Amino acid sequence: MLPGEPPPSIILAVAHYPFHFAFPVRDLASTRAFYGDLLGCREGRSTETWVDFNFFGNQISAHLGPAGPTGAVGHVDEVEVPIPHTGAILPWDEFQRLAEKLTAASTRFVIAPMVRYRGRPEEQATMFLLDPSGNALELKAYRDPAAVYHR
Repeated sequence: MLPGEPPPSIILAVAHYPFHFAFPVRDLASTRAFYGDLLGCREGRSTETWVDFNFFGNQISAHLGPAGPTGAVGHVDEVEVPIPHTGAILPWDEFQRLAEKLTAASTRFVIAPMVRYRGRPEEQATMFLLDPSGNALELKAYRDPAAVYHR
């Protein structure tokens, strides 16, 4: 198993269809450093104008291009979260390891790693950060993976 890829037990335990997400970036070098080196996502196909990554079991495609509108926020529990954003739901231990790695790398978080709903069925860890082109990411984990769609 490579960093940035879900463990086989998670793949077998959670039936899902991987998503594909394409987004604009200002340059491929900083994009490769962020997604490949920092987040540990394996690089896939690429050309001079785009690069694919295995983003925790999903395919993301970073394309050279102008950034879209930014600055919008949504409100979750009185916390402003950047929108749009994309992300991944990780196993609890993997989230903790990645949060420690990002913190040790002096990552500037939009929302630093934190735990919400402590002690409740939907307990979750979450963090928000921006890639070098300003694209917002949320990485999260549920203490109980069955709670992802808890109501």
